[in-house]
Amino acid sequence: MYNRIYVFMLKNKVIDSLMGILLCVATAIFAIFLSELIGVNLLGFKKSPLSPIIFAIILGLLINNLTLNISKYDNGIKFCIKYLLKLGIIFLGIRLSLLDFLQYGSKSLIVVIPCILSSIIIISFLKNKFGISNNLSLLIAVGTSICGATAIVALAPSINAKKTEITYAIANITVFGLLAMFLYPIIANIIFVNDSLCIGLFIGSSIHETAQVAGSALIYAEQYQNQNVIDIATVTKLVRNTLMVFVIPYLAHNSISIKNSKTNVFSIFPYFIIGFIAFGILRTLGDYYFFSYNNIALENWNYLINIIKKLAEFLLIIAMAAVGYNTNFKYFKELGIKPFYLGFIAATIVGCVSMLIIGLVFV
Repeated sequence: MYNRIYVFMLKNKVIDSLMGILLCVATAIFAIFLSELIGVNLLGFKKSPLSPIIFAIILGLLINNLTLNISKYDNGIKFCIKYLLKLGIIFLGIRLSLLDFLQYGSKSLIVVIPCILSSIIIISFLKNKFGISNNLSLLIAVGTSICGATAIVALAPSINAKKTEITYAIANITVFGLLAMFLYPIIANIIFVNDSLCIGLFIGSSIHETAQVAGSALIYAEQYQNQNVIDIATVTKLVRNTLMVFVIPYLAHNSISIKNSKTNVFSIFPYFIIGFIAFGILRTLGDYYFFSYNNIALENWNYLINIIKKLAEFLLIIAMAAVGYNTNFKYFKELGIKPFYLGFIAATIVGCVSMLIIGLVFV
């Protein structure tokens, strides 16, 4: 009897998860259709300047916040954010040679490190003025400066953070990260005028979540016809994510509530970066091998690269739809306003420091 009930519940859970994934896939397909319909058919462009990313997130937000109750599909939606996003980023590695990765990665450190330090310092300085706990301030700092919810969740157990503190911090990076995702491509193009390196560094170093960075870079690429920004922004964000391995143990060790605890570095390392680098190595070796081969083999290799590129972009659009479905603005109304002030200041400072360093070093 109990076994049948368990099997039935498990079956329903699997079906709901699959429905959540299919919902995100269907939304991504419809977003691509809307992008082509409006950008090409209605506005007359050869290629739509309106990114499917924009439509995917808006559709997810509208359906989740205004119409249907889709909470039972949460597992499938979170699967898209957690796994399909990372798979898409891994596949993006095929766009770069290993030399590109090393070149962009070394330059990104010049921008990323000051952004991380400035965010942590300013939040530590302002936390008492806003009456915010040490734990919450640390979570907001690490979420803003490194990699959003991933860093928050990684740091939380090490400082004995409460569930409400984790929720506040994640709400911060969700709200301001989504705003930056839409606004920063426009701001970056105004300030750096189609400079691929500067814009990619800015987007990759100043927007919170990996998903938001990928989405913002794709939006820029579609609107301004500059695909190089995707590569540079992605590498910059992955370098930033990797620094989590050093920053989180440091913050945990220096936290008043948990001085003697240790953070397991291996549990917080973003392993999908290895996959991204592996695809970069594959691209490097493949280009070298097939360049000296016949034209047919080279064409087939380039065809395979294009397929992987398209698949990467499609997976990221699916993940963006999932981000929309995973964002419920009704919940934010229940949160106090003061942590959002601090989050806004932190996000603004990171953006300004990023622009300043890029302007001084790379312009």
